[in-house]
Amino acid sequence: MPRHSNSALHPLLRKLRQWRALDDADAAAVLALPHVVRAIGAGQVVVWDGDRPQSCCAILSGFAFRHKIASGGVRQILSVHMRGDLVDIHNAMLRVADHNVQMLTEGQIAMIPIDAVLALSAERPRVAEALWYETLVDGAIFREWIVNVGRRDARTRIAHLLCELALRQEQAGLGGRLDYEMPMTQEQIADATGLTAVHVNRMLMGLRTDGLIARTNRSITVADWAQLAAAGDFNPRYLHIPETVLAAPA
Repeated sequence: MPRHSNSALHPLLRKLRQWRALDDADAAAVLALPHVVRAIGAGQVVVWDGDRPQSCCAILSGFAFRHKIASGGVRQILSVHMRGDLVDIHNAMLRVADHNVQMLTEGQIAMIPIDAVLALSAERPRVAEALWYETLVDGAIFREWIVNVGRRDARTRIAHLLCELALRQEQAGLGGRLDYEMPMTQEQIADATGLTAVHVNRMLMGLRTDGLIARTNRSITVADWAQLAAAGDFNPRYLHIPETVLAAPA
């Protein structure tokens, strides 16, 4: 694959290879997908609800989130996305966006024409399987978030979100589960967990006081993974992360 060694799509290839074993020809085809790289700022909207996207968005750096706005103007964050995620595959395949995609932080994205993704899927069955697997894992995460907002108390919701972000960043090669970047403000955490920012602040302070975490403005250090997972009712099965990644941290 030397002619594609400088492709911006290596993070996407890395993610797809976690779901399916892609050979060199499959990998070269992924890296050769036509794309436009865009630098994008925190808060910038990638796709609006109701748009008819012509491209899907691969996250190359930074963090993004999906969300919907209720009739009263309140926002519900539906998921968080990071390097390697093909964040807009749902809207792209459905042809009409039914939710918004927005950046949590500044970063870079690659816009890949939908038709090119469809053609690659038709030509490369293993790539198609990896893309399908990616959407299935997204669905599993959505289900877990419904349970988190609907049936867990405030402390458990926050602890669960912290555990998920830890493992997914570790999976993406962005850091370890015991020390990682927190890309969300307290207001954004509140919109993801159905709480108020004041309540989020109180729960984070409680987790810190209990010795489970330490935090600065933009980072989380997990002092006791087992206790944090227990506090969050957290079972990582829904993330479908390979067992090699899920091995207990040192």
